[in-house]
Amino acid sequence: MSESTPQDPSLPEMAAEIAFATGSAEDPSLEGSASAPPLEETTPESQASKGSKRARQLLGMKGAEVESRSIWQLHLQLMKPVTWIPLVWGLIPGAASSGHFTWTWENVGLILVGMILAGPLMTGYTQTVNEYYDREIDAINEPYRPIPSGAISLGRVIAQIWVLLILGVGLAYGLDWYTGHDFPVITCIALGGSLVAYIYSAPPLKLKRNGWLGNYALGASYIALPWWTGHALFGELNWTVCALTLIYSLAGLGIAVVNDFKSIEGDKQFGLASLPVMFGAMGAAWISVLMIDLFQFSMASFLVGAGMQLYAAILVLLIIPQITFQDMYFLRDPLKNDVKYQASAQPFLVLGMLVVGLALGRSGLW
Repeated sequence: MSESTPQDPSLPEMAAEIAFATGSAEDPSLEGSASAPPLEETTPESQASKGSKRARQLLGMKGAEVESRSIWQLHLQLMKPVTWIPLVWGLIPGAASSGHFTWTWENVGLILVGMILAGPLMTGYTQTVNEYYDREIDAINEPYRPIPSGAISLGRVIAQIWVLLILGVGLAYGLDWYTGHDFPVITCIALGGSLVAYIYSAPPLKLKRNGWLGNYALGASYIALPWWTGHALFGELNWTVCALTLIYSLAGLGIAVVNDFKSIEGDKQFGLASLPVMFGAMGAAWISVLMIDLFQFSMASFLVGAGMQLYAAILVLLIIPQITFQDMYFLRDPLKNDVKYQASAQPFLVLGMLVVGLALGRSGLW
């Protein structure tokens, strides 16, 4: 199998979607063909497939439905809700690392509001900006997306970018006001994150042109930024936490590499030096797993040095199944098994983040 052609089990569905988007599905020459399926197939299997595609569309995943998309479904698809999960989760270890989170209704409410900030607003803004500036690449890699398929106008996309940014920064400022911060730390995190998101996708900097810089920007967005927000909601953010989470974000760089395998062809055509393009599929897969494992083990080593041996042992136990799934799936065929690997291994990684957060909160370092 060629490294330059990502293999995906949904490719037959993708081909059908591309045909619909380009109008070839309406070719009269297909009518009456013995091999052409009925246009209105109502079997339980076809209904289930259509329901799956519709769910994928709403979540912003590959293999989405291209028919019957309302304008609000398209706006939601631009925000890729499936990508909100790691950033929403990132607030929880951040709150734990503050050492001051207690289970009260007020604190739970603060966490939920912070999750709205991290997920629908700031991640939604990030994904919409990326969709806007990647529309030509998506026309190759994912032509059913709202912009390359022509389902939504660029004016509506730009309006969505501004609405999400203004709401996100406004909500961040509201959290600073509610928690009594003298310095608007959460607002600064939101502004800094929005700037990183913009320069990641937009020229002239376009960090994603460089696999190392772009993936580290994503890694820090997955781990450091929501962690800082969660910590700042319940405690005073300090340089120790900032430094540790920026180091931890190097593991996030490895996670971000996994997302590059589906875009190899488009990246090559548009000159984006993603790690799979630079090092080939297997080389990038090894870089990914080594970054993920090495910097999780570095956090375990730090916990041992801080006298938190029990937490370090739990973290190591959570790394072991990740290594197992790397060997079972990702390192055997990263092009085919990228999604399966993420679904299997990432729950253990995010639980490890919580373990580190709990350890820091009980460490007495601040």
